[in-house]
Amino acid sequence: MDKTQLSLLRAELNRQLERIESVYVTLEERAQHAAPEAPAHVESEAYQLHNLYSAIEDLLQMVAAAFENSVTDLSRWHSQLIDRMTLDVEGMRPALLGEDTARLLHELRAFRHFFRHAYVTPLEYERVQSVLEYAYEVRPLLKRDVKSFLETLEAGE
Repeated sequence: MDKTQLSLLRAELNRQLERIESVYVTLEERAQHAAPEAPAHVESEAYQLHNLYSAIEDLLQMVAAAFENSVTDLSRWHSQLIDRMTLDVEGMRPALLGEDTARLLHELRAFRHFFRHAYVTPLEYERVQSVLEYAYEVRPLLKRDVKSFLETLEAGE
């Protein structure tokens, strides 16, 4: 990757991290009002968890597009994208995600899938709170991983 491409990727990833942080701010606001007796607030919190994972997945797609941009199994591409980002691809790019980050992202991905298809299933407060904890755990890890990824790329210039 040449210097111009790296500068563009860095700018795109940093902008996406800002967008992700904005979703976190909204998520925190929604989480304050969520309670077992307030299903509309739980749904609002769940919607923001859905948005959070989608924004993170967009960041992963930016890296894939900049390097390999090929996911062959379209039935598993969401899962495969996370797994692929844990790989250090010699001669192409370092790993973007640590295994701990990937594990949490798989949890968020599974919830997003459930949320998208749960139109007849009520959201359980406890389940949403559990997923919220995964979201809070992944926050510093994702920042750490992106920073490390960019530093490794820059060192290889």
